[in-house]
Amino acid sequence: MATLKEISAELGLSVTTVSRALNGFPEVGQATRERVQETADRLGYRPNRIAQRLVTGRSGMVGMIVKIKPDMSADQTFFEILTGLTAALAAHDVDLVLAVDQGGDPVQPYRKLLERGILDGFILNAPVSDDPRVAYLRARNIPFVMHGQDRADPDYPVYGIDNHAVSSDAVRLLAQLGHKRIALINGDKGGAHAADRVQGFIAAATAHGLSADMVRSGATLERHGYTHALDLLAGEAPPTAFVCATTLVAAGVLKAAKDRGLRVPDDVSVVAHDDALPLMRAINFDPALTVTRAPLRDACAPLADMLVEHLGGTPARDLQNIINAELIVRGSTGPAPKED
Repeated sequence: MATLKEISAELGLSVTTVSRALNGFPEVGQATRERVQETADRLGYRPNRIAQRLVTGRSGMVGMIVKIKPDMSADQTFFEILTGLTAALAAHDVDLVLAVDQGGDPVQPYRKLLERGILDGFILNAPVSDDPRVAYLRARNIPFVMHGQDRADPDYPVYGIDNHAVSSDAVRLLAQLGHKRIALINGDKGGAHAADRVQGFIAAATAHGLSADMVRSGATLERHGYTHALDLLAGEAPPTAFVCATTLVAAGVLKAAKDRGLRVPDDVSVVAHDDALPLMRAINFDPALTVTRAPLRDACAPLADMLVEHLGGTPARDLQNIINAELIVRGSTGPAPKED
């Protein structure tokens, strides 16, 4: 393994310059930093974490808290993000420290980790509206990046999808197909993304002259989709189309439609949001699901890059990216059935 002295000898630079280049000090020019990093990589240099922290004040470790459900399980979406983030951060030579939140105080796990003084910042996920973690970390000047956003105009680094458009795009498609009674089976009310999707659904329905009364919220589980779909389909004026929070919810809706003797898409159309989870591929449904698609795994590298850049001094307002999910039309949507 190469040393700083060997890199400095190779390049004809002082050990101090090499050290400052590798640790991102601004007084070292970009061209020099790139030369030093290329040589370090070629010679197999690996920084001494203890020495690096003494120089930069950073540990090379960032934290993430996972919320565990009462049954001690974790959401499959979290594991998709976790594996992707670990790999993305490793590319920056940064380690991810994981902790568990089982309590009622959302900031307590962050407080405990900060008391140890070992973390440079945090990656936040699953925000709620006006998330208390934001105020807590900002008050302590702790860098963080959020997957998603807890408010309309965030002033912190954020990467996520336009959840308002997720619903409005689905409603627009269904309205163009002639559907007048559209239901939304959404996620938990507390989630910021779920609130945005309700707003998008209502705005789009209103714009097309449709009712926005058929909205249900709850856990994004198959049984949640099934029970709410059964209830809605048993009504006097049942929906002819469903917008589903996830492909798992859509699986429940498809089962409910089948149990009611309805065909998809002849009698009922279904649109779902697709996080592109390996075990729930929308294209493998029967019929294949029409979706708004935004793979969770695609968020990992941007989140890692943003946090590293923020730690390096890039302003929060320069680290914000809200993307649009891709609308993919497949076999689960069709023209509205003719009224009797």
